[in-house]
Amino acid sequence: MRLFYATFVFTFMCNSFYPLIKDIFFVVNLEECFKSADLIISSDPDFRILEDGSVYTTKDIKFSSEKRIFSILLSDSQKLEEKNIEISLLAPEKKMPVKRHSKDKGLKRTKRRWAPIPCSIMENSLGPFPQQIQQIQSDSAQNYTIYYSISGPGVDKEPFNLFYIDINSGDIFCTRAVDRETYDSFQIIGYATTPDGYSTDLPLPLMIKVEDDNDNAPVFENMVTFTVIENCRVGTAVGKVVATDRDEPDTLHTRLKYTILKQNPEHPKIFSVHPDTGVITIISPPDREACSSYDLKMEVRDMAGQSFGLSDTTTVTVHIQDENDNAPSFKKTSYVTEVEENRINVEILRMDIEDKDLPNTPHSRAKYIILRGNENGQFQITTDPMTNSGILCVVKPLDFEASRQVILQVGVVNEAEFSKGANNRGVSTCTTVVTVNVKNVDEGPECQPPVTVIESQDGMPAGKEILGYKARDPETFNSEDLTYRMLQDEDHWFEMDRKTGNLKTTKILDRESRFVKNNQYNVTVLAVDKIGRSCTGTLVVRLEDINDHSPVIKDNVTICRHGDEGAVIEAMDRDGPTNGPPFDFKLDNLSNKLWILRKKSDTTAIIQPREGLKSDFYSVPIRINDRHGNGEVSHLGVRLCDCTLPSECKMKPFGQVRDVSPPNIHLGRWAILSMVLGSAMLLCSLFVCFCVTTQKTVQKCFPEDIAQQNLIVSNTEAPGEEVTEANIRLPTQTTNICEPIISIGTLGGQGTKTGGQQSFEMVKGGYTLESTKSGGHQTLESYKGSGQGLGDNGRYAYTDWHSFTQPRLGEESIRGHTLIKN
Repeated sequence: MRLFYATFVFTFMCNSFYPLIKDIFFVVNLEECFKSADLIISSDPDFRILEDGSVYTTKDIKFSSEKRIFSILLSDSQKLEEKNIEISLLAPEKKMPVKRHSKDKGLKRTKRRWAPIPCSIMENSLGPFPQQIQQIQSDSAQNYTIYYSISGPGVDKEPFNLFYIDINSGDIFCTRAVDRETYDSFQIIGYATTPDGYSTDLPLPLMIKVEDDNDNAPVFENMVTFTVIENCRVGTAVGKVVATDRDEPDTLHTRLKYTILKQNPEHPKIFSVHPDTGVITIISPPDREACSSYDLKMEVRDMAGQSFGLSDTTTVTVHIQDENDNAPSFKKTSYVTEVEENRINVEILRMDIEDKDLPNTPHSRAKYIILRGNENGQFQITTDPMTNSGILCVVKPLDFEASRQVILQVGVVNEAEFSKGANNRGVSTCTTVVTVNVKNVDEGPECQPPVTVIESQDGMPAGKEILGYKARDPETFNSEDLTYRMLQDEDHWFEMDRKTGNLKTTKILDRESRFVKNNQYNVTVLAVDKIGRSCTGTLVVRLEDINDHSPVIKDNVTICRHGDEGAVIEAMDRDGPTNGPPFDFKLDNLSNKLWILRKKSDTTAIIQPREGLKSDFYSVPIRINDRHGNGEVSHLGVRLCDCTLPSECKMKPFGQVRDVSPPNIHLGRWAILSMVLGSAMLLCSLFVCFCVTTQKTVQKCFPEDIAQQNLIVSNTEAPGEEVTEANIRLPTQTTNICEPIISIGTLGGQGTKTGGQQSFEMVKGGYTLESTKSGGHQTLESYKGSGQGLGDNGRYAYTDWHSFTQPRLGEESIRGHTLIKN
């Protein structure tokens, strides 16, 4: 196989190049030498130069010792410029291959180098076929019989049978045309073997490149639509069109140029396109009111836009987006209308405008403004959403006597802000003049002002007269022939004089009434003329506060022993601030021994129990004075509980509460009835006891009264003479204000009452009423004195017994009443 090498020496007319030598071809950087070249020609037909600068030999070349020179011509047909690149080729010294004798019986395999021969075929070649494209040879063919073969894509792989090789000569043939867009190259392997299958050389990789033919026209990707805002600046990018070409990239076959063939409408010219990038830009600001959209017929052509290149066309639609560059204007410069006085919520005029911007958008929808003449707010103007007209209405009554004509200045703007583009100048608001004539009508009474305020004092007694509400006749400007009546007097404080409208109090005026808001009590008055026309007004009675209420405690409190052992109490005063806080909190002498009270703020204080106070319910009297010293005693309910937090207290809610203040007894009819019945029952019991003692001297224990009644077993009918000092002893009762209160049980059975208070022990022959708490006894003897009141046989008279028991019975009844009250 022939093996040769070439050394390339380059002498260029430009200074920017780089040679890349790969086997027998190299690459020249043509872009740096002449970037805009569209025609490349070699002066030597044995060499072919591709557009990427690759240089190939068109046939086998034998180099002599002399150097070989050829040039490459670069030409730009548009700029009419040319450049030459001169190339010098030098051949190296030849090296004789080592021969193998044919007589050698044992073949020794040696590694030989095949020169990868570049080869190419033209896409869509017309033949004739089979067409020889290349030849491979091995140096071993000089001494041995060599058979050649190939494999790879196009041979024994897809596409099959595209190439074959002459087994003896090594000529490679192509059997049919090839589409480069399907197969752009083929990498096949060449083999050289002896008849007995021995490979004399290593497999030779051979690249067959398919030369591109401009057989595919560029195609626009999709029909596109662009939008651009009107009055945009020159040079604004609208969008970009894109086309593709299936031919070989980075060649003239895929060098595309874009042009706008036609703009519809043609004038004025608005758009241009960059020939290489396809970006469409603005060359003149568009006006939507002149044309809302444009159609651009565009073309793309390969071969750098040359006339013989392939092309495609498409239509691009550009919509012009509206902006608020046109101010609205009235169709008339002035309007005249009329309305009757005292009419409200009535339409009196419609005004039409013109606006060139896009309809039914914020750029064209109108917004009307009354600039002058509506200082009293009697008019209102709105926009009709269907017609965009301005609707003028009267919303407050007009008075013919006050003004017979009203002149309004009305302006109009758009909902959207006016555009401040480069081509727009400042535009003032368009205005018009509206003259409103007021028609006179006979009208009823007039309540002006609608609210009248009078001053009064808190606590004013009934029967006092105060000034009332006054209306007037707008025609005569006086109050004659008008009658009045009250429409609203919530708490019935007043009665009204129908002729004058003055008021007279029917009850004491109370600023703290729930009908008084912000020290004001409202009375609604109706004024009526002779023919029944009327108006309404409001009379506001403003009450001056007096100090007629004392501060009181708001809520009861719970104190936890394991907490901070204190609770915050809050007081309130129904009087106003001038007669209210700061409050002064005080305990009386008795409560001060059990509780600690200290002020926290103007309206609050902190209460704490002293040491030794048991867990129970308490009623603590606290005197609270306002800033002027006016006050009274309030009873604070305190629940002293064994807990950490008040919410954890397991005691029942506030019920029976011990009052540490001296009892303030007020007997009701039920209490009196209870006292009478209790006294009668006690007398009956004592009477039975006396009877029993006169009949029997043997001591017996009375059985338990199972029914728990207040009766005592007795065999006598009346107290006898056995009722002696030795038989009956009455107790001394004591009260401890720190002890919890328990309900009083009934006397029964043996008359024993539990709870640490007192018990009755009744036996025949000796009756004892004894206090189990103090252990002391009180007898008739101690009551009457030693030896006083005794009759015969040492007995007391019945009158002495009655005088001894009756006061104590009253004390028990009073205690029972106190418990009922609490």
